[in-house]
Amino acid sequence: MLTVYGLKSCDTTRKSLKWLERREAAHRFLDVRADGVDLEKVTEWAMEVGWEALLNRGSTTWRGLDEVIRENVTEDIALQLMVENPTLIKRPVIETDAGVMVGFKPEQQRTLEDLI
Repeated sequence: MLTVYGLKSCDTTRKSLKWLERREAAHRFLDVRADGVDLEKVTEWAMEVGWEALLNRGSTTWRGLDEVIRENVTEDIALQLMVENPTLIKRPVIETDAGVMVGFKPEQQRTLEDLI
């Protein structure tokens, strides 16, 4: 079964969930804001996809951070920021038996097609 992490208010997350539902793919959804996400989970994702791929630098939350933090962000700082501010996690994060993927672009959709 797939696990989709995201925000229920995120268009891309909603698009991915509808896509999975249309294909009757077994999945569960966890809202990173409502359900939370811990440092262990974010670290696990970062180890697989890289912390920079996981960090949503396009978010309003990112733009609202102090410039000094944004310019000097390290992996440890980024991971802690993502736990404290889940909107900093690029969405959706989809856990599969084959690994973790971030986002829902055509390449992720093709990969999912092969897995479901």
